[in-house]
Amino acid sequence: MVVILVYVDDLLITGDNIEMINAVKDILHQQFKLKDLGELKLAGAKPASTPLETNIKLTSVEVDETKGVKGDIVLKDMTLYQRVVGKLMYATITRPDISHAVQTLSQFMQQPKRSHLEATNRMVRYLKGTVGQGIWLKAHPAIELICWCDSDWATCPNTRRSVTGYVV
Repeated sequence: MVVILVYVDDLLITGDNIEMINAVKDILHQQFKLKDLGELKLAGAKPASTPLETNIKLTSVEVDETKGVKGDIVLKDMTLYQRVVGKLMYATITRPDISHAVQTLSQFMQQPKRSHLEATNRMVRYLKGTVGQGIWLKAHPAIELICWCDSDWATCPNTRRSVTGYVV
């Protein structure tokens, strides 16, 4: 599989087969004047200190329409957002510090907006800055089960329902 991401006049070509990637690049070079900048480097992205901005209230499209909020564009292609959030869900296995933020972002999988994607990018920048953190899982079985939970009454800006979180 080869994936081409386009942003204005920039292309990001990636995939799981280097020969196919090179073939796509050759085809594009035949049709367009391109400059190959080589491997993508994210080292320039500034790490974030928290998974989400403090007091951020991410809302759904329906809530925006009800309240008359405009300017937060719905993403035309939601697959990038869905894939990143899916990978972040997997990361919560050893990174419970991102569980609440990932749960919040996963509520918008059907109609993600630009603000949701920006929050997801912040989460990736947070993970970049906290690479050494996480939970180390031991090979031998655990003897005791520990669980913590907390809830916040009517805090969801979309439904006004309570939000409960837990860690086992």
